[in-house]
Amino acid sequence: MHLKLVSFDLCPFVQRSVITLRYKQVDFDIEYIDLENPPGWFLEISPLGKVPLLIVDGETVLFESAVINEFVDDITPPRLQQEDPLARALDRGWVEYGSQCIMDQYALMVASDAQAFEEAHHRVLAQLARLEQKLGGGPWFNGAHFSLVDATCAPLLMRYAILNRRHRLFDEDDYPRLHRWWQALAELEAVRGSVPEDFEDRLMAYLRRRGGYGPGSFAGQV
Repeated sequence: MHLKLVSFDLCPFVQRSVITLRYKQVDFDIEYIDLENPPGWFLEISPLGKVPLLIVDGETVLFESAVINEFVDDITPPRLQQEDPLARALDRGWVEYGSQCIMDQYALMVASDAQAFEEAHHRVLAQLARLEQKLGGGPWFNGAHFSLVDATCAPLLMRYAILNRRHRLFDEDDYPRLHRWWQALAELEAVRGSVPEDFEDRLMAYLRRRGGYGPGSFAGQV
């Protein structure tokens, strides 16, 4: 089975599929596109006009990262999804929660003014507090078992580590479980190799191009 992932180099939703593919040691090709000027062939095959897409055997197109990750998991044992239907459903809920966290993180990064920034900041702190409350002893979201929730939230935590180093959004000591979770994720080759080596520079360059209030906090020199 030939798999090709269609990607944008800064997209956290793409990144979580890359993490899943790499964690499960799946061979795949990747093609990068410019989302600000997407090629016609991409718009023809992407129902929502978003990345990632996973093209299977050059023919079938899967879209939405959560769907792609479940497919990859289904075809490559051992499965990361839990066997118990209720536990699996709960994980799907937390994957969706992670998706919303990513969207609110993006709103924080590109906030147009101080008010928008503060509103997004309030939301993301509440989200981090909820994740902190949900986490147990680790190292992963479900304890000893790495899951698709971990793959989903790794891009979120990676970006917060970068942003918090440049502009203090929160005190890591207030979120010790989240900090331990990110430390464990950061050690995984699947996570480290899921972004370009110059990812932080690319992200900051993107924020500077976007303008607005957030980049003034994040995109300057460390």
